[in-house]
Amino acid sequence: MTLRTSHLARTVLAAVFAGAAAVSLSGATQAQSPGPGQGWLKVCTKQEDNDVCVVQNILSASTGQLITAIALIMVEGKVNNRFLQVTVPPARLIPPGVRLQIDGGQAQKLPYEICMPDKCVAQVELTDAIVDSFKRGGEAVFTSVNYQRAANPIKVSLTGFTDAFDGEPVAQSELQQRQRLLQEEMQRKAQAARERLEEAQKKAKESN
Repeated sequence: MTLRTSHLARTVLAAVFAGAAAVSLSGATQAQSPGPGQGWLKVCTKQEDNDVCVVQNILSASTGQLITAIALIMVEGKVNNRFLQVTVPPARLIPPGVRLQIDGGQAQKLPYEICMPDKCVAQVELTDAIVDSFKRGGEAVFTSVNYQRAANPIKVSLTGFTDAFDGEPVAQSELQQRQRLLQEEMQRKAQAARERLEEAQKKAKESN
């Protein structure tokens, strides 16, 4: 991959997160149960002299911490390239990369392109074979290894992928609506968790 294309990849990745729901990567070094997710959707933008479409799925915990973000990025124009990016929390072991396995089939290694204090990004060329496997599959598992040498497998449903990939991109207004609903659901879950904790603490005091 050329330096220009690599820079574009990181620029696109930043745009993906800018358009995603407000999630935090900091502190998400351990595997967590996924909270509300956005599902598969396509977002298209203009980047310099290129048309960029991203089919993405972002999974976050109910706390708002990002668990895994998948982005199939297609660039056409002055630069023509396609790549698959998977973003995981920081504090990962570098050599294992991220392992992609679909429906229990043969695993594919995605080497890390870059690791920063708040995230690690693995990347490979997006081939027709990868796209076809996503379309045919029912579930993808993305596994990274944390600094404690513990594997963190994250299961992602592929339901809705084909419609998103082959369909029209999401309008900005619809994307904002999805973000708002997702944030509201996360806030409700966080409030419910606080209330359960307060109730447990109250009962513990009463029993003493």
